[in-house]
Amino acid sequence: MLSLDQKYEHILSQERRWAKRVSRAVLTPRPIGVWEVLIPVLLVFNHVRWKGAREVFEKNLLFTKELALDAAMALAKGDRKRDEVLTGIREKTSSLLASDSQGVYSETIRNRQLEEIELLIDHYRSLLRTEGNDYTSLLTRAYGGLDRYRAFLEKLRAAEKAVNFAAIETLGTRADRKMLSDIERFSHQAREAVAREIFRDAW
Repeated sequence: MLSLDQKYEHILSQERRWAKRVSRAVLTPRPIGVWEVLIPVLLVFNHVRWKGAREVFEKNLLFTKELALDAAMALAKGDRKRDEVLTGIREKTSSLLASDSQGVYSETIRNRQLEEIELLIDHYRSLLRTEGNDYTSLLTRAYGGLDRYRAFLEKLRAAEKAVNFAAIETLGTRADRKMLSDIERFSHQAREAVAREIFRDAW
């Protein structure tokens, strides 16, 4: 059986695979230009820049997930109570809001993120409480079947959509609506693919 720390690593690895899958679907590379063919160093430079952009994108996707997972881990270890971990998250997001000078983060976005984080904390706590040898066994034992897991996925999908809607309201014409729509679509597809694989007997 996995230790608590091993469960944490398995869950985090799964979320990172999800973020990577979404980033590769949303951020499609552009065609190689003529100068990049003639001057290979430009190709290397642009590849590094592209790789860096994708890593930042993945980090942004994981922002609420990592906050929630760390909170769930603290609760699982008994280090802090729920109110304490939520206060820490509120303080961190409040600091980010205070430091925003470009108007890209707002109280509305923050509040929707906090709602998503609370949902994720409950999800991760369920996984951390469950005995298993890998992520698949943690998920199947925590949820018991496909219907319960898909019900959670629908709640998560709605929570993430609310965050994106808040971003559109905040950014106005600066919002990349197509990218937000693509993120929602590919996120759902990636999670459905995992659910189909893990609960294939019930699909």
